[in-house]
This record gives sequence, C-alpha cells and structure tokens, in this order.
Amino acid sequence: MKKKNIIISAIVVSVLSIGWWVFGGTAVVDNDITVEVEKGDFIIEVNTSGELEAKNSIRIMGPTALRAARIWQVKIDNMVDEGTVVDSGGYIARLDPSEINDKIANSKNEMDQSESKYIQVRMDTALTLREARDQLINLEYNVRQKELIVEQSQYEPPATQKQNEIELEKAKREYQQAKENYKIKKEKAVAEMREAAAVFAEDRTEYEFLQKLSNQFTVMAPADGMVIYHKDWDGTKIGEGSTINGWDPVVATLPDLSTMISKTYINEIDIRNVKAGQSVFIGLDAFPDKKLTGKIVSVANVGEQKPNSDAKVFEVRVEINESDSTLRPSMTTSNRIIIEEIPDVLHIPLECLHSQGDSITYVYKKEGINIVKQEVMPGKVNENESVINEGLEQGDIVYLNIPESVQDKEIKQLTASLEQ
Repeated sequence: MKKKNIIISAIVVSVLSIGWWVFGGTAVVDNDITVEVEKGDFIIEVNTSGELEAKNSIRIMGPTALRAARIWQVKIDNMVDEGTVVDSGGYIARLDPSEINDKIANSKNEMDQSESKYIQVRMDTALTLREARDQLINLEYNVRQKELIVEQSQYEPPATQKQNEIELEKAKREYQQAKENYKIKKEKAVAEMREAAAVFAEDRTEYEFLQKLSNQFTVMAPADGMVIYHKDWDGTKIGEGSTINGWDPVVATLPDLSTMISKTYINEIDIRNVKAGQSVFIGLDAFPDKKLTGKIVSVANVGEQKPNSDAKVFEVRVEINESDSTLRPSMTTSNRIIIEEIPDVLHIPLECLHSQGDSITYVYKKEGINIVKQEVMPGKVNENESVINEGLEQGDIVYLNIPESVQDKEIKQLTASLEQ
C-alpha cells in the first residue's frame, strides 16, 4: 500500500513537471486576484463635483452711488436668513450708516456756511449798488443845476460864462464816470452773487444727495423670490457682518429656480476632452436617490488657480435638463461628463496592464493551470479601465496583481500569438 502511494505521488509530480515545460507557465496560486475580460459598451467619462446656481437671477444691490460719496466699503449690520422667501419691496438688509451719517453732518455744516455767505454777499451787494445809484441821481441833479447856471449867465461877463461852462463840463464828466463805475460795480456784484450761489447750490446738492443715499442703506427686494447670499470674489458668502464694496455693491440674489446650472471645475489634464454639448449625468449629495441629466453649455478658455494648490482648473457650466422644485443654489452635485461611448469592445481594469519600456504592454493571463505574460495592444482608457484592441479574447482570465515567480518570464509577443 505504501509503495502504491509513492508511485501515485511520483506520477502527479511528473504530470505537473510536464505541464510546466509544455505550457511554459507557472501554476496558479490561490490567493491571486483575477478578472474576466469583458465585452460591451465602453464609456470614457470625467467625474467631478460641482455646485448648483441659478442660470438667471436678479441681483439685490446696495447703494450704487457709494463711490460718488467717497465711501469704498460698507458693513452689513443686519440681514435676513439665506433661503428666506420675500415679496417685492420686502426687507433684505440694513447697512451700517455711521460713515454716511458723518458725511451728512459735515455736508450740512458746509451747506449752512455757504448759505450764510450767500446771504451776506447778497445783502452787501444790495447796499453797495443802492449807494451807487443814489450817487448817480445826485450827480445827475448836479449836471442839471450847472446847465441852468450856464443858461442864466449869458448876460454875465465872458469870464463868468466861461467858468460856468467849465463847471458844467466837470459835472457831466463826473456823472459819466459814476455811470461807468456803477456798471463795473454791478458786474462785480453779479459775479460775486453767482459764485456764492454756485457754492451754496453745490453744497445743497451734495447734502441732498447724501440724504437720498442714506435712505438706500435699508436694502429692499426688487422682486419676489428666495434670498440667496452672494459670493465674493474668493468664494466666501456675503452675509451679516460682511462688507460690500463700492465697485460692486451686491448684497444678495433672487435666483430663478426654474433653470439651474451646475458650475464645476476641470483640471488642465482632462479639459482638452471636455466640450460644449456633451452629456452629463448629475447626482445630488443632498438627495442621493435623485438622478438628473444635463449638457455642457460653456467651457472657460482661460484657466484659474485652484485655492491652496498649484493646479490650474477651468470653469465648466452644465445646464440641468430637468426642472425640480427641490433644487437649491449651493447644493453640491456629482457630475459624470460623458466624453465618448465606444460600443461592443473588449475592456479590462487598468491594474491589469503592465509595461516593459515604452513599447510593450502586457498582462498576466491564465492559460489552463499556468500563467503567461501576454502582450496586448491597449486602446482608449477611462478612469478605471482600458480598451484592448489585440491580445485577448472575451472570457480570458487576467490578473489584477502580479503573480509570484513569473516576473522574469518572457513576454508572449502578439506576432507569435497571431501566427499560432
């Protein structure tokens, strides 16, 4: 019996040895991980996360003339909660009025001073011109008196007549000079009045402008809708305690929720494959069971720096096909962008592929009880799998890991496989 067992064992060893030499492979190890070569539709896609925003929205603006008042930024003292539904004309926010109030007080003081100066100039002008007019009347009377004396002195000696004529000419000259001086004084008075009036009008306009601007520090809704906080240039939301600037004083938005956009960013490696019009499958983190579809409507031509990273990303906007009342701005989305769909091809996981230099790609394939290093010709790839154009057939078994003791085996070339 013992001799019989020895003979059986020797036969088994011989069979295994013959299989080794015949098939040129290595026996399969039970702990190796294998997959079957599949045939079917192959989808190339880019997966990325995004954030919902309304395609169209009304911007709720703070005071639009802050820069004209030399106010560069204003703090939001109070604001309704995000998501609040408001009616047109409803309260949205109140801005800190301290700076505008200081400017109004200073402007009021300047206006009062210019008004006082205007009144003073007007009164001084009135007195000066009245005195000048009185002087003209007196000089005119003096001329008439001198004319009468000349008429009455026709029987007087020639010397007396000559003296009276000289006195008349002198009176006429003084009257004419007074008339010219009055004209100059009047023009000067008019100029001073205009200047004082212009300063007063300018100060009054500034004061009225600041008062009107102050009324805009209580921000009201321009239409019905749901209040969504506006995002600043760095992505932070503007809310209570934030500041708005005079260049773009947006406080919040009222989005049109009927058409939504998923805004996402694609890295510079994948962006060359992303184009407008491509289909997108969209999931919502808030509602995992809800599945939506969309299409790319725009791809940025210029990349931007990703925060806290050296990588460049490109903004991509995806318009959602479905209209859903549960969709809200700022919801996080998962986006599957379909780059290409190849029908009825062989494909295997990327982990199965290995390379020797830059020219040969191979897999570890199961052949019977052995393993061979089989050269393959891979095609297009996606994030997880690769198309196989040559070297494998549907149903072949390939290894995800590198089996032990086969790394040094020679690669079974494609040409040799085709000849066989």
